[in-house]
Amino acid sequence: MHSPILQDLAAAVQAESPGALEDFWRRTAVTGTPLVEPDPEGNDAWRLVTFVWRDDPTAPADAVLALLHTVTDKDRHAHDLTPHLMAKVPGTDVWALSHRLRADHRASYQFSVHRGAREDALRTDRRSWLRVLDTALPDPLAAGPALPSRDGRNPSSVMELPDAPAQDFAAPRESVPRGERVAAEVDGRRVGVHLPAGHAPGDGPYAVAVLLDGEMWGPVLGFGDTLDGLLADGRIPPTVTLMVETMGRARRMADLSCSEEFVDWLADVLLPWAARAYGATRDPARTVVAGQSAGGLTAAFAAFRRPERFGNALSQSGSFWWPDGTEFDGGSEWLTRQYAISERLPVRFHLEVGLQEWMLLPQNRHLRNVLEARGYDVVYDEFNGGHDYACWRGGLADGLVGLLGRR
Repeated sequence: MHSPILQDLAAAVQAESPGALEDFWRRTAVTGTPLVEPDPEGNDAWRLVTFVWRDDPTAPADAVLALLHTVTDKDRHAHDLTPHLMAKVPGTDVWALSHRLRADHRASYQFSVHRGAREDALRTDRRSWLRVLDTALPDPLAAGPALPSRDGRNPSSVMELPDAPAQDFAAPRESVPRGERVAAEVDGRRVGVHLPAGHAPGDGPYAVAVLLDGEMWGPVLGFGDTLDGLLADGRIPPTVTLMVETMGRARRMADLSCSEEFVDWLADVLLPWAARAYGATRDPARTVVAGQSAGGLTAAFAAFRRPERFGNALSQSGSFWWPDGTEFDGGSEWLTRQYAISERLPVRFHLEVGLQEWMLLPQNRHLRNVLEARGYDVVYDEFNGGHDYACWRGGLADGLVGLLGRR
C-alpha cells in the first residue's frame, strides 16, 4: 500500500482509534475521489493516484477491479488483469489501488465488483470481458460529474489530474442562450441537427460542422451545450452542426473505412440538404468534418476525396493503420500514402491522439509528418489520455475553435 492517506488509516484502525474509518469516508466524500497525493519520488510532474471503493456490508465483494481507461487494457497487459485488482485495507471496508500517473492525465474509469472465485474476476475471454464492461459501475464519490455511456451501460467517472488540459466548455452553462436541437432523417439516415441560438435560414450562409458518430455527440454526451457555450463566448461563428448517426456496428465499419460511397453521400446529399433546410454554407473553407477512431480516419479521407466540399478535417485518435488489402495489409497506412504521393490539396487539419494509445500514436505521428512535409496547414496535439470520450469532448471543442475560429 503506497498511499500515505491509507497508511494513516490502517495505522489508526490497528490502534483502534475511535471513528477513524467513518472519519476517512466523511473526508473522502467532501474531497472526492480518486485520492491524489504528491509523487512518492518527489517529481512534481507526477502524482500518486489512489482509487477507492467502499465494500457493501450486506454483500461483500470477493474481488474488485479498478478499470482506468486504456491503462486497464487486457491486450496491452498480456491478458493479465492482476495488476488492476484492488486490495483490501486490513480491518476496513476500503478496497484500494494506487497508480503513479503524470499530472496531466485524464481518463474515464469504473469499478467491476465480483462475488465468487477470484479467478473469475481475472478472466479476459471476450464473453467475460463484455460482462465486465456491461456491469461496471461509476465511482459514487467521484470529484466531478459522470460521463454518460450508451448501449445501456452505466456511466463512467472521470479522473482529471491538476495539469490536464482545461475543458472549459464541457459542462452546460445556465446563462448561455440555447440553440435548437432537431432530429431529422436524410435519405434513410438519422441525423441530429444543432442550430445556433438565433438561427434563421435566411441569415446564412452558416458555417457547418459534420460530426461522425453523432448518436454519441447528440443524445448521449449533449455536445450541443458545448456548442452553445463556444458561440456565446465568440470562440466559433454561428454554426449548423450535423451529427450523423452510424446506424449500427456493421454499418459503421462499412461507412468509416475510407468508403467513397459514404463520403460522397456526405458531400452530395447531406450538405446540400443542410444548405436548403438551414442555410448551411457551401464554402469548403467554412466546413469541418470531424470524427474519432475510424471516424477520424474518415474525416481525413473525406478531405482527401472531396476537398471541394470539406476544407477542414478534424481527426481524433484516427485509425490511420487502416489496411487496403495489399501486401502491406495489417497496418498499411493507406490514406497516409495517398497524401504522400498526391498533390497538395486546399484543406487544413487538426489532428490529436492520446499518449496512452499505444496502437495509434506512431501512425498519427507519421501522418502529421507527411502532411507537414507536403506543406499542409496542420495543428497537431498529443494529450495524456486514451481512446476516451472524456478526452475527446475537450479536443473536439478545441479543434472546432481552431478550424472555424481562425479565419
